[in-house]
Parts: sequence; structure tokens; C-alpha cells
Amino acid sequence: MEKNDIKYMDISLDLAIKGINTCMPNPRVGCVIVKNNKIIGQGWHSQTGDSHAEIMALNDARGNTDNSTVYITLEPCTHTGNTPPCVNALIEARVKKVIFAMNDPNPKVFGRSKEILQASGIEVEEGILENKSKEINLGFIKRMSKGLPFIRTKIAASLDGKTALSNGKSQWITSEESRKDVQKFRARSCGILTSISTVMADNPSLNVRLDDFNDVNQPARIILDSNLRIVGEENVLKLPGKKYIYTLKKDHNDPQIRSIIRTTKEVNGRVALLDVMKDLGSDEMNEVLIEAGSVLNGALLKENLIDEIVLYLAPCFLGDKAKGMFDLPILNEMAEKYDFKINDVSQIGPDIKVILRK
Repeated sequence: MEKNDIKYMDISLDLAIKGINTCMPNPRVGCVIVKNNKIIGQGWHSQTGDSHAEIMALNDARGNTDNSTVYITLEPCTHTGNTPPCVNALIEARVKKVIFAMNDPNPKVFGRSKEILQASGIEVEEGILENKSKEINLGFIKRMSKGLPFIRTKIAASLDGKTALSNGKSQWITSEESRKDVQKFRARSCGILTSISTVMADNPSLNVRLDDFNDVNQPARIILDSNLRIVGEENVLKLPGKKYIYTLKKDHNDPQIRSIIRTTKEVNGRVALLDVMKDLGSDEMNEVLIEAGSVLNGALLKENLIDEIVLYLAPCFLGDKAKGMFDLPILNEMAEKYDFKINDVSQIGPDIKVILRK
């Protein structure tokens, strides 16, 4: 591995991030083509059905690709989906070498491109900046390996770990800067999931509110409503984007709601959370953002369904009678605690953002 290999793969990763809000359910991929130590083509995957990053970069290079080196953040595809296999295009372009950051977790592709490319006389190297590529595709990786989306919950809390007053009021604990930061997590998600209790208490919209965000890419709004208490006039149902309601009931007097109902198995009188996540995975959702209260967050934590917690801590205290982050049973032993690792800590306005991972 040469120093320039890292430089060009870093550029490819920056390109891949351009599709972070738009290319779902596909992986985020960037590509750079280099010849005589000069970039001659670059591309990224912007949305399903459009050209893959490699094809975009090859087109950008305008046929000047013989004896070039191609840097890709993900193993090039070997199967025909919405577009033809990228390995074929690379072979036809007579490139000299292909370097990719990580194997494609899709079992249709995993490890196959290396053999195909090498059989055509193309050098192949893999693993450069692999962890960075995995980071931007953590949802795609989990869905391909486990059939479940990557579950991220967002929590705004005081320094004493409280998310709302005892009377339920929670607007606003954290700053405007933190609320703007949340929009980035909404935008990269395939769906935003909440409970009917949160819908009834706050009547949230749960949409992405970024100036340059196209409503075509609004994430799905997912409501857990075991007893089907939703009326049909709620904000969450009125805005662009798909809507799902998971319930134990099968009918509703509102045709719009009736058309988006998904029934699941019952667990202690509520929808089965694992079944919900499996269903979202089968619907090709890579990342799902939870925006809910302590009851749902506690239930998800108890079932080991939370992969990441994005915690915004405001420099204030709400007291021991305020509501906590997770509604959990009393623990009797330290061995029963729910462990996470601190992945990142940063300051957002006056608040502290802590990202915790399993």
C-alpha cells in the first residue's frame, strides 16, 4: 500500500458520502480513477436505478482508462440488478488495477469480483480504509448480514439523565443547534420510528427539515400503535413519505390508515418489536432512527435491538421526579447492566453529543 493509495481512497470515501441521504437501499459508494498520478474520472452512487459509482467515474474518464488504477469504497458488483455488473465495465475499460476498501456484504457479490477481475489480468487489492467504508455503510452491512436495519435512537436529556418533566413537557431541553444536528440523522435514515404515545403527546411531523433536502427522499414514518388509537389527522400522516402503522388490530375506519396497517404478533399486549424490525429489514431499510420516549426505548434496550444511541446532553438539571431515558425493570446486580462503548463525544452549541455503540 502506497501513501497515494490512502489519499485517493479518502477522496472516494468523500464522494460516497454525497449519496448518504439519497442512495438507499443501496450502499454508499464512491470511485476515483487515477492515471499517471492524476485523477481522470470520479463518481458516486446517488440513487437506486442510477449509474453505480464505477460507471459514473468511467464515463467521467471518457475512455482514457487503459492502464489506470481504480479506487472504489466497496467491492464492485458482479450481478445484474437495476444496472449491469460493474466488473464487466471495468474489464472492458482495460484498467490495470482495482483497489477497493471492503467486500460487499451482499452474498450475491461477496468476494467474487476479485476472482473475476484477476482472471482478466487485472490486479486487485482490498482493505484500504476498510473501517471508514464500513462506517458509512453500517446499515447496509447489518441488513445484509442479519436481515435487520441498524437501529439508532436519538435522546435529548439533561445532565441528570432526564428527558421530560414529570408532567410530560420536554420542549425544549436541548438547544436549537442540537435540534438542527438531529436533522442529519433523520436525513440518512430509511425510516423514523416512534410510538403512538409520542404521537398523541407531541403530534410530531418527524420529517427532514434541511434547506437542500428533496421531499422525494423523506424517510418513512413508522408508528407502533398496538391498539390502533391513531385518528388520521396527525401531522406525521400528512407529510410526504411512506407511512407504516404496526398494530395488533386489523381495521380502521379511515381508509388511508387501513391501507398502511401492518399487523404483528403480540408480546405482552404490544406489537412484537423484533418482528417489526425484521419486517423493516425485508423492506430494505438500512438505518432506522428511533424518536420516542422512555417506554419504547426501554423495551428496545431490553430486547437488545439498539445498535447506537445518539445522546444530546443539555447543561441543565430536571430533578429526580422527571422522566428518565429508559423505562427498565429494577436491576439487582451490576452484571445485569446494559453496556455500550463511547464511540464519539463532541460539543453542539451549548450541549454535549455522545454517540454510544454496542
